[in-house]
Amino acid sequence: MVAKVPRNFRLLEELEKGEKGLGADGCSYGLQDGDDVMMSNWNATILGPPHSTHENRIYSLKIHCGDSYPDEPPVVHFISKINLPGVDPNNGRVGINLDPSEMSLLTCALEKVDLLKLGRVSQWSRDNTMEKILVALREHMASPNNRKVHQPPEGTTF
Repeated sequence: MVAKVPRNFRLLEELEKGEKGLGADGCSYGLQDGDDVMMSNWNATILGPPHSTHENRIYSLKIHCGDSYPDEPPVVHFISKINLPGVDPNNGRVGINLDPSEMSLLTCALEKVDLLKLGRVSQWSRDNTMEKILVALREHMASPNNRKVHQPPEGTTF
């Protein structure tokens, strides 16, 4: 039987990896407030993937890890405006109002993570991380169906 790593130990591991820049290229993350002892609120950035309408853009996100993280996925919002299936166009929340056709397109990008399918929590695993979510979103941005989608003016926010 494998021991279950407590929430704060897990978040400390993710914080250390994020602060040391050991994460994936094109994504970064860290605590919103260094005094947040519960490590609940995080900031993140995704560099727009090359050869897409997102190229040379920097997207800001906020991530909230609730008391049940990592047993339950965090809540992720884009701060920077983006047109992307699976992102609510009114508030930037990831995983809202995704119709079945968009879900099947996104599933390909998220299969490695088995994350939210951006509409419904399906096979979230406590082995998933904030970094894996960011990487999956970046891959979704670069997918053939999304790389040419018209984007709001750079610098606009939700």
